[in-house]
Amino acid sequence: MLTVRQMEEADLGSVARIEASIFSKPWSEEGFRDSLKLPNTVYLVAEQDGSIAGYIGMLCVLDEGEITNVAVAEGFRRQGIGERLLSSLLQAGRKEGVDSFTLEVRESNSSARRLYRKLGFQEEGIRKNFYEKPTEDAILMWKRF
Repeated sequence: MLTVRQMEEADLGSVARIEASIFSKPWSEEGFRDSLKLPNTVYLVAEQDGSIAGYIGMLCVLDEGEITNVAVAEGFRRQGIGERLLSSLLQAGRKEGVDSFTLEVRESNSSARRLYRKLGFQEEGIRKNFYEKPTEDAILMWKRF
């Protein structure tokens, strides 16, 4: 059974392993630990049968939420986990008074872009050559309530 819950320090090893397996410039375990301590962040994990299947994080500044991390481990993809995580984060943000959410995504990540559009995000800009390994544009997306 899939459970979405607050990220805890005990989750950070699994989170960092997922991060390193997916991203060319991954956050470190220490980076996640530091972010968890900030008062204006929300970090969630999806746990299935005792394993961390994915995670999502957001930095809240006034009424805006910047989604900083979204990842689902390879063996757990295409099961709706990303959608559950993102929906849960949007709900948590709304409870904190956030009424606009933003994120950036690799231009080539069509699966993620499709999910974000499904949940109401719109593509509103481009950051040229933002990503490295390989060099690629970032698509800026927003959802406003």
